[in-house]
Amino acid sequence: MVGTIVHQLTDGITAEEAEKAGLGAYYTDHGVDVYPSAAAGYPFDANCLACKGDPIANLQEDLAAEQKARATYEKLINLCKDNPDVIDPLRYLREREVVHFQRFGEALRGVQDKLAERRIHTIGNCINRNKENNCDCL
Repeated sequence: MVGTIVHQLTDGITAEEAEKAGLGAYYTDHGVDVYPSAAAGYPFDANCLACKGDPIANLQEDLAAEQKARATYEKLINLCKDNPDVIDPLRYLREREVVHFQRFGEALRGVQDKLAERRIHTIGNCINRNKENNCDCL
C-alpha cells in the first residue's frame, strides 16, 4: 500500500521536480516505479527476516517487526502533515500493525504456557493422566 501511495504521489512528475524534491538519484535509478528500499536507499533483501526454528525466538522477532512497522508508519504520517488522502491509509496500516502485535503477543503467551507444562513420561506410563486415566499429553 505504501508503494502505491508513493507511486500515486510521484506519477507524472518531471525529472526536474524529482530533483527539486531530493529524489534525483532515486529517479535516475527507478524513474517513478516503486523499488523496495529503506529510506536511506538500501535495497530490500532477506537479511531482515529472522527465523531461528524456535517458536519463542520467532515470535519475539515478529513482535519487534510489528513495532518497527508501526513506528515507520507514525514517521510517515508526521512527514505527510496535511494530506488526508495519504494519512488515512497510513493510519489504517499503523493500526493493523498494532493489532498484529497484539495477536503475536497472544500467540507468544500461548506457546510459553504450552512449553511450560511439564510432561514426564516413563516407559509406557504418563504421570499427566486425566480423570478417565487417559494420557493427555500427546
